[in-house]
Amino acid sequence: MSCASNYYCSLLKLCCETQNQIQAKKLHCLIIKTIPNPETFLLNNLINAYSKLSNFTYARNVFDQIRQPNQFSWNIILSAYSKSGQLSKMHELFSRIPRRDGVSWNSVISGYVSHGSFYKALEAYNLMLKDRSMNLNRITFSTMLILSSDQGCIELGSQIHGQIVKFGFESYVFVGSPLVDMYSKAGLIYEAKRVFEGLAERNVVMYNTMIMGLLRCGMIEESEDLFHCMPDKDSISWTTMITGLTQNGLERGAVDLFRKMRSEDLAIDQFTFGSVLTACGGLVALREGKQIHAYVIRTDHMDNVFVGSALVDLYSKCRSIKYAESVFERMTQKNIVSWTAMVVGYGQNGYSEDAVWIFSEMQRKGIDPDDFTLGSVISSCANLASLEEGAQFHGLALVSGSISFITVSNALVTLYGKCGSIEESHQLFNEMNIRDEISWTALVSGYAQFGKAKETIDLFEKMLANGLQPDGVTFIGVISACSRAGLVEKGHKYFESMVEEHGIMPLLDHYTCMIDLFSRAGQLEEAKNFIHKMPYRPDAISWATLLSSCRNHSNMEIGQWAAESLLELEPQNPASYILLSSMYAAKGKWDKVAQLRRGMRDKGVRKEPGYSWIKFKNKVHIFSADDISSPYSDQIYAELEILNFKMVEEGYVPDMSSVLHDIDESEKIKMLNHHSEKLAIAFGLIFVPSGLPIRVVKNLRVCVDCHNATKFISKITEREILVRDAVRFHLFKEGTCSCGDFW
Repeated sequence: MSCASNYYCSLLKLCCETQNQIQAKKLHCLIIKTIPNPETFLLNNLINAYSKLSNFTYARNVFDQIRQPNQFSWNIILSAYSKSGQLSKMHELFSRIPRRDGVSWNSVISGYVSHGSFYKALEAYNLMLKDRSMNLNRITFSTMLILSSDQGCIELGSQIHGQIVKFGFESYVFVGSPLVDMYSKAGLIYEAKRVFEGLAERNVVMYNTMIMGLLRCGMIEESEDLFHCMPDKDSISWTTMITGLTQNGLERGAVDLFRKMRSEDLAIDQFTFGSVLTACGGLVALREGKQIHAYVIRTDHMDNVFVGSALVDLYSKCRSIKYAESVFERMTQKNIVSWTAMVVGYGQNGYSEDAVWIFSEMQRKGIDPDDFTLGSVISSCANLASLEEGAQFHGLALVSGSISFITVSNALVTLYGKCGSIEESHQLFNEMNIRDEISWTALVSGYAQFGKAKETIDLFEKMLANGLQPDGVTFIGVISACSRAGLVEKGHKYFESMVEEHGIMPLLDHYTCMIDLFSRAGQLEEAKNFIHKMPYRPDAISWATLLSSCRNHSNMEIGQWAAESLLELEPQNPASYILLSSMYAAKGKWDKVAQLRRGMRDKGVRKEPGYSWIKFKNKVHIFSADDISSPYSDQIYAELEILNFKMVEEGYVPDMSSVLHDIDESEKIKMLNHHSEKLAIAFGLIFVPSGLPIRVVKNLRVCVDCHNATKFISKITEREILVRDAVRFHLFKEGTCSCGDFW
């Protein structure tokens, strides 16, 4: 090789290192001018340079100028086509090569594997096996093992493993690593361990692969032991272990390991940060999460979309939604994961309207939702009881094909159930190809909210018969249904079966359901005894539930005990004052009512005002008692006057127990007539087209008088009226309510 050729080769190498294609072309021109017949070696270097600079047209032109290309010439251009994915051209060149060596075959096989032509790769491998002049090497085996692993072809991988043993390569790390990866991905972890233990040498990559395999199979202790036994650990080793602990629910161990990693002064990348922030979110460890956030800022990782998304998720889970918003707004790049984290964050923190809004913003940015994002926003619509918007997302799921994902279908079953369309909910459930525990629980809960005890219990029993395992939420649904139907014995049996048959430890919510079960049925002494035996201290909902039933069953003794307990627990909770006032008012003890009112005033306790709202033409109309703020107030009150007259003719008698004031009867009737839900229903009767149900949502429980009145209204107007109060659904139709007057 001449000095000039050697000089040009050095310069071409420098062009590759600096990615300077213009300089490479100038050198090419200089070679043509100064060397009339350049050596094949120099031309090979030119081909190699153009290949590395991704100029494959120039690389091929130089190759075609070589009169007698040597083996290296063929292999360089083959490798260029292989890496660039130009498989048609690669195949054509390979068919012309006069002599194929291991590099030629490996370039072709690797090209097919890298660019998804798996059957072509397998075909080339089989042809290579038939070439008797060809000895397979570790690169070939490694490439084919990666193919087998990616495709889940364990049978092919096992055959290649046998050939590896035959050719004596089993102890080599180069083939051992993909073998371990393949077997662990297939769940054959003990076969993976056998390969790992049989290696003559083990490098850090091999250890990392084995640890990853053990974690993938849930073998946490074994992976930790191997991690601690590693002679050398790199950043990937630590990150793999931190990620594995996080994914297996061992968040505390992941955070502690991250601290140790920092003390080792190792480079921390976005994957490490992402995993440890996810662990902090799982632990709801806001303080530690903020510390890591500060470290993220110091190490200039804030612009990384993976880290930013993990921070949004962390703050959302820690109920610090303002911090989540701040991180999200400052992110310079956002992907579907980032947007989904914000949608889910809003939904989990009770900001359902914001979740729907941010989802719409994502669509305006041209980002298509995945099944998880769509399922999350549908869940937010369910929490808002927003059937119109939820139905639009249902349409989007149908058009995009996302309806086939169980996360979306489950969210839709929940949506229609929470919006009172239980028939549509059940129909969607029946149309699902695959149903899991969440699907069944969504439908069980839907029927339970409607008070349809028989349907709820039948569904629950079918769920068990299908071999599905109920969870705590399922039992809340079925026990609540028993409570609202007065099925005390059955509800008690289900409660006991949670631990005895299903191994589920009851939470406070389950005990509250049991208090409700006894209380609604008038078994107040049993409810009191049950409370004394509870392993939990009753919360405000438990005491309010008991107190409400004491009012309904006129049990002043237990009622006062419940009220005092509620006041001790939450002195500012108005429920104890309101419910006790109701009990005293029912007995005409207005002095006691006045005393309670003075107590509320002195302590600054205020009753939560009642609101009802109805959605019409994408606008929400909100009403409070005696509300005259609506531009349609004159029409609404006129409609109520007409309705009231017709109701009285049908036998309606106002229930004065719902008025906690010592005033004239006429004034009481006036107050009852102008409750918020009656105003909303009147609005619906005026504006919602005949034939469509009137849907009203209320923030408090429906009072007895409004419940009775709505039954009469549904009969007089021949309209379906659906009222969702703070506890359940009431479907009024033809003078009856779906709850059977038991709520």
